[in-house]
Amino acid sequence: MSDNSSEPLFIKICGLKTDRDVDTAVEAGADAIGFVFSESPRCIDAATALRLSRRVPEHVLTVGVFRKEPLDFVTSTAGESGIRAVQLHGPEDRGYYADLATGDWTLIRAAAFGEGVPRVGEYGEDMLLLDAPIPGSGIAWDWSSKPLAAPGEKWLLAGGLTPDNVREAVQATSPWGVDVSSGVEHTRGVKDPALITAFVKAARPQV
Repeated sequence: MSDNSSEPLFIKICGLKTDRDVDTAVEAGADAIGFVFSESPRCIDAATALRLSRRVPEHVLTVGVFRKEPLDFVTSTAGESGIRAVQLHGPEDRGYYADLATGDWTLIRAAAFGEGVPRVGEYGEDMLLLDAPIPGSGIAWDWSSKPLAAPGEKWLLAGGLTPDNVREAVQATSPWGVDVSSGVEHTRGVKDPALITAFVKAARPQV
């Protein structure tokens, strides 16, 4: 279980594209949902994200996912889509994060496993997402091989999680939260409502 044992595990379902995706994730009990704005079979535009965001209750965080995009694209897309958090996968430096921090978004930094033991806030971010050695691959990896992130911090485990392995992964690594995308799809880029519900129940069995 999470080191923050007084808090329930934070669950983010990423790569959502349809009304059904969003409604299922919210009803299942997800704490955050992610919209992908980078090249991907899960990519949507800002107008679609805005429409979907309006279906999301205030207590569920809406996250825009970006990879190696120019700062002006990120800020304009984030503003037009109505998301409340920005997640960055790429080589962005501290200055890039500092510029984004002038907005009103929660900032999430994605780091690949193997880049040392990252600390939340090193770049000014609010949360850290620790992904597989090949980010976005959806391939499970050895979560138990070494310390992943500092205990007690707001970091999410990602990479190859599924309803079948998420409980084992949480017990092995004690993350603050988990993130899933391909692990709840029946074909690449297409979410399966039953898998979304099963993932949340497996990750947080006390609910």
